[in-house]
Amino acid sequence: MSFISLKDIHKTYDAGYQALRGVDLEIEQGDFVAMMGPSGSGKSTMANILGCLDSPSSGTYIFNGVDVTKLSRKQKAMLRRFYIGFIFQGFNLLSRTSALENVELPLLYRGVDKHVRHAKAMQALEMVGLDKWAHHSSNELSGGQQQRVAIARAIASEPMFLIADEPTGNLDSKRSVEIMQLLQSLNSDFHITILMVTHESEMADFAKRELHFLDGKIQMDKPKGANIALDSRTSAESHLADSSLAESNLAESHLAESNSADSSLPQSNLDSSAPDFINAESLASDSAPLDSAIESNPTHARNP
Repeated sequence: MSFISLKDIHKTYDAGYQALRGVDLEIEQGDFVAMMGPSGSGKSTMANILGCLDSPSSGTYIFNGVDVTKLSRKQKAMLRRFYIGFIFQGFNLLSRTSALENVELPLLYRGVDKHVRHAKAMQALEMVGLDKWAHHSSNELSGGQQQRVAIARAIASEPMFLIADEPTGNLDSKRSVEIMQLLQSLNSDFHITILMVTHESEMADFAKRELHFLDGKIQMDKPKGANIALDSRTSAESHLADSSLAESNLAESHLAESNSADSSLPQSNLDSSAPDFINAESLASDSAPLDSAIESNPTHARNP
């Protein structure tokens, strides 16, 4: 069974507009999919459904063996919180909050212990080459650095599935390439399944597969084989070392009147702590629904 399976997905809004018209899609674990199409083609609606931010009008969505279309609102919130990460075009960082605190935010929603939360956030910042900028506020960082903080925030919660919505839309070409190389190395080195929405064919070349939407349907689905391959020395830990240095001068101009601060980095690997709330067996059993798990874990009852 595929990691993600969509069968005959339709989405019709109240005004009668059909955003999706019978979409079938299979995504394997470890895939990197670029989703393209003109405005109104249905790609954003598809991404929202895959991220459990919206529900289809009809059809079936299977995520890692679980029928998402049968989940309650609370169950979908749990799935998002523990299994899906999001990267947005506009970064969506808290401007007066440090990079570290921004990355810790999804872990805070989980109720993760402060010291564990701090360690996981610091390791995620190291993975994107920004551990030495951990205590700087986001408005002291360049655009490329802010997007890397947003990526660190998404991966700190150790998602199985990462959805990136126009991740390079607000960046210049050089920073865009750096962000795409980072996403590519996260996919290849850590086997994180990635779905990226983009209008830019140059950015889609970093993916393994390209989908084109038109009028609510998949018009084209082709493997790309990652047309732009990573350098043999590249990894998520080491790749951005050079780009971090290259970007430092730009960021330093923002910090001319600010105090700088370094922080030490924990050496332990990020370990998965997500409870097994979502699996086919528990959903099939009336005695162990996700709602019961949520009720018994009040610290996780908030929406993400």
